[in-house]
Amino acid sequence: MEIIKDKNVLIVGATGGIGKATALLLKQSGANLFVTSRDESKLAELSALLDLPSHQTFLLDITDANAVKNVAENIHQQIPAIDILINAAGIGIIKPIENLTEQDFMQTVQVNLAGAFYLVKNFIEPMKIAKKGLIINIPGVLGKTPMAGAAAYSASKYGLNGMMKSIREELKRTDIRVTNIFLGGTDSAFWDHIDLRVQRDKFVQASEVAKSIWFLCQQPSSGVVSELVLQPFNHQAI
Repeated sequence: MEIIKDKNVLIVGATGGIGKATALLLKQSGANLFVTSRDESKLAELSALLDLPSHQTFLLDITDANAVKNVAENIHQQIPAIDILINAAGIGIIKPIENLTEQDFMQTVQVNLAGAFYLVKNFIEPMKIAKKGLIINIPGVLGKTPMAGAAAYSASKYGLNGMMKSIREELKRTDIRVTNIFLGGTDSAFWDHIDLRVQRDKFVQASEVAKSIWFLCQQPSSGVVSELVLQPFNHQAI
């Protein structure tokens, strides 16, 4: 297995439930962390918790292509390349089509799909030069299985799934690996404003998702875990 200690790891969306749990676990394993968030106060809190220097924390809206480029340039001035890129950023808007606005749709696609594109675009070339790397995205189960009310969300996540699979084909002659994680219901802030009849106490916990990501970060470059599926046994409301 690969050793996480001293690996340069970027966690995007690091103040969310999954991102924070992952950051804590990888920090304990000795990773050299870089973290981003669009929430300044939560970023400051996480930075203090992880004891990270200011030059390794970034306020970032991944829908801003120039902002992503600037963060990448800043990081690459410090290190040659990121070893592991973990994209834990995302939003979920679940509404029937008659209630789904153009703004809802475009915002979902911008965060979940375009933002992921900007990240890969700006971090992939140094990985190619280093001839190694791992890119982890989280399309979720709605990136391969449709659900009523998830037109915008599924569009963005199906797109993310397809985009990363296509990029994986481009990288076949390198040691850069791509993993998509397909999560079912996970107890995070994602569900705070979604009106669906589910039992959140039976959801997958963010800490368990973090352990899965921790596991992926240790897989040898000789093999590729192309996808990982993790979902609750049953979280449907009775």
